[in-house]
Order: sequence, then C-alpha cells, then structure tokens
Amino acid sequence: MPDALATAPRPPKAAAPATRLRGRVRNASPHLVVGILLAATAAVVLFFLFFDLKGNVDYVLPRRGIKVAAMLLVAVTVGVSTLLFQTVTANRILTPSIMGFDSLYILIQTALAFTLGAAAVVAAPPALQFGVEVVLMVAFSALLYRWMFTGATRSLHLLLLVGVILSSLFRGFSSLLQRLMEPSEFIILQDLFFASFNNVDPSLLAVSAVIIAVVCAAVWRARRTLDVLALGREVAINVGVDHRKTVMLVLLGCSLLVAVSTALVGPVTFFGLLVVSLGYQLCRTFSHAWLLPIVVLIGAVALVGGQLVLEQVFGFATALSVVIEFTGGILFLYLLLKGSLK
Repeated sequence: MPDALATAPRPPKAAAPATRLRGRVRNASPHLVVGILLAATAAVVLFFLFFDLKGNVDYVLPRRGIKVAAMLLVAVTVGVSTLLFQTVTANRILTPSIMGFDSLYILIQTALAFTLGAAAVVAAPPALQFGVEVVLMVAFSALLYRWMFTGATRSLHLLLLVGVILSSLFRGFSSLLQRLMEPSEFIILQDLFFASFNNVDPSLLAVSAVIIAVVCAAVWRARRTLDVLALGREVAINVGVDHRKTVMLVLLGCSLLVAVSTALVGPVTFFGLLVVSLGYQLCRTFSHAWLLPIVVLIGAVALVGGQLVLEQVFGFATALSVVIEFTGGILFLYLLLKGSLK
C-alpha cells in the first residue's frame, strides 16, 4: 500500500499568482492591449494637464500643454525609430543611438559653444538652431548610409561597427573641446546635454509634428514590408523585396525621427530600448500594424506619467532623462546577460 501511494501520480501544483498574471498578459489580444494603453494615455495626459491647476490658469495650462505635446512627439519618434532600427538589424538590444546621433548632437553643441560662446548658443533663435542640428544629423546619416551601401561590401554589420567608431570619435573630440573651454562656458553648455521638456519652444512643435507625421505615414504604408524584413534578408529577397533600397530608406527615416527628437528636447539614449522591449512583451503578435501603436502608447504613458511623478511627488529633484538613462542601462545589461546565458 505505501508503495502504491508512492507511485501514484500527484496532482499538478497550482501556478503561482505572478506566473498566472504573466500568462494572462502575454495572451491578451492586441485589441485589448491597445485599448488599455489608449485609456492609460488619456488618463495620464488629463491628469498632467489639470491636476493641482491653480493660479494663473491662462498661463499654466498652455505651458503644460506644450510639455505634453513635446512628450507625445518624442514618444512617437523614439518608439518608432527604435522599432524600425531593430527590425532591419534583427537585434533587440540595438537603438539608433549606436550610429552616433547622440554623440554628434553633443559635438555640434560643443563646437558651436567653443567657437561662438555658450551664451550665444543659448541665445540663438530656436528655429535656426533646430534647423542646423536636424540638417547636420540627417546629412551625416545619409552620407554614411550611401557610402556603406554603394560600396562592394554593403554590410549592415559593418555599418553598425562604423557607427560605433564614429560615435567614440565624436565623444573624444567633444571631450577635448570641453577641456579647452572656460568652466563658466562649460556649465552653461552642460544643460544642453540632457533631454528637457521644460524649455521646449512652441514654434518648433508644429514643424516637428509635420515632419513626424510624414515619416510615420510612410512607415504605416510600409508596415507589411517591415513584417517581411523582420523575417531576414534572404526571406525578404526571395519574396521580391528590394532589401538594400528598403533598408536604406528605413534607416533614413530613423535618422530623421531621431534628429527631430534630439534637436527638439535633447538626447534620450535608452528610452527606445525600454518601450520597444515592453512592447514585444505585451504584444503577442510580431505584426508592425500592432507593434507600432503599442510602442508609441507605452512611450506616451512612460514619459507623461514619469514627468508627472517627478513634478508632483519629487518636486523636480531630478531630470526625467536621468531616470530613463539609469533604468534603460539596467535593462540593457539584463538583455545582454540574458542573451549570453542562453
């Protein structure tokens, strides 16, 4: 009898609550995920606009509206550009910043401050500064892509390697110029190195919105082609996709989005990695028709909600970009270790 009891099959153990919750989240339909994220985005936006609204409402409410508009635009640009970049590179831990856009932005600001003075850079017309930064960053990426994709190699991996090297070169040259500057000039310049939503020029929002809308419309029309690109170069070529041309156009679109976002508020390196990683976890399908809105909505909730917490709870004790970089750096290390242990 004891032997029979020992060999009898035991009932399966009940799954832990965390495991059941994770399974339900992963099995949620994309329609439900998008609906929940839309509701969450609307809630945090309305809460940010109207919570503790007092004093001169005609002044405070437009100021909050400008910040919300800037955060929503950045959520679109960073989320879409990172998702597209990971699609064409077939790598979940890469972001467009690996091509050196953030380093080029810092170099542009440093070179202008070194030659003209930091005070002149800060006092320059925002439209002029925005245009110079966007043109230089997009021109840099266009020349780099054209050089890499018209040569004999045409290697995407070589392109990424060149981007890493150029990023190190830009940072090194920026560091050299910063050491040669006066300390007072460097203090003024240092504020430009971190993303800030508190000093966004309203005149730039309309221009940025038009550029972003045009790029995103083109991306949405090509969403099925992006699904094919995600399957790999050989599959895309076999089904008739011009892989070289399509990848180059996608990379140029990424460059334009990153350039607009960086020129508008400053560099946000790891934010795209955060929202895209969460998007893949929440979306059980790999269709870009669902991934694109999910990633954008996650970014909107994270930016607006994070800024709301920093303002109302911590009283501007730190910058949102610092929290993003810290959290994104931890996630980046986790993804690297997770990949190395498999």
